[in-house]
Amino acid sequence: MRTKTALTAAALAAATALTLTACGGGDSGSKPVADVSASAKTQAATLLDRPFPKPDLVLTDTNGKKFDFRAETKGKPTLIYFGYTNCPDVCPLTMGNIAVAKKALPKAEQDKLQVVFVTTDPERDTPASLGKWLKGQDPSFIGLTGDFATIQAGARQLGIGIDPATKDKNGKVVSMHGAQVIAFSPKTDQGYVLYGEDATVADYTKDLPKIIKGENP
Repeated sequence: MRTKTALTAAALAAATALTLTACGGGDSGSKPVADVSASAKTQAATLLDRPFPKPDLVLTDTNGKKFDFRAETKGKPTLIYFGYTNCPDVCPLTMGNIAVAKKALPKAEQDKLQVVFVTTDPERDTPASLGKWLKGQDPSFIGLTGDFATIQAGARQLGIGIDPATKDKNGKVVSMHGAQVIAFSPKTDQGYVLYGEDATVADYTKDLPKIIKGENP
């Protein structure tokens, strides 16, 4: 959880942006969670100099079955996001934006795109509750839950920090987590594009056709 001293201006901006977010509780603003080098910033998308390999992440899907992230998404354009279903703002907005943009794609391209939501609050996000929540976003979205330590380790492989869920001063359970969406190329199976929580429907609508082809947005 440290940044390099030798970063380009764009990389420094990207690393500064990768902070833990408490959904409904504001940004922590103090903990950079990724060691990122960005070659270019194209509106919402940050293109990474050194793409992330897919994390070694084996969890449980909404049907209660084992899901090996690397194996199941191999050779497929894939978006991954870590969040939780009780989040009142950032998580549903992010998934909703992706869902709307996905529906704008031709059916053949929709079928190719894999969107994976990994809970950061596995104690409450059971396979059943996670599946119900995702159906309200897009029934094709893949939901994963499991042991928190496994989830946290998988997120760290992508430079994303998450903390165990805690209660705020009002007794409300919140989950601190990085709010980045990472896109993996179907050509290389590497995560070469990163989106922050400010990415809009228009951003995803513009970029998804290229991501599906393994091209830079």
